[in-house]
Amino acid sequence: MDGEFDEAALRLRLAELENEHRALDEEVKALTMCGVVDQLKVMRLKRRKLALKDEIFRVADILNPDIIA
Repeated sequence: MDGEFDEAALRLRLAELENEHRALDEEVKALTMCGVVDQLKVMRLKRRKLALKDEIFRVADILNPDIIA
């Protein structure tokens, strides 16, 4: 299985990552809209969002590699 990947599993993983990223985005928005803001928690959530975004790009790149002609 060298060089091969399970496309269905990667697509599922990508959907899970995108859902988690979206949920974190909503949580950050909700925290910033309320009067009392825990800056440390918001910062941690934003870092997690960035890590998820990196993973989303990595998985998407595996599924859709740039092909140079």
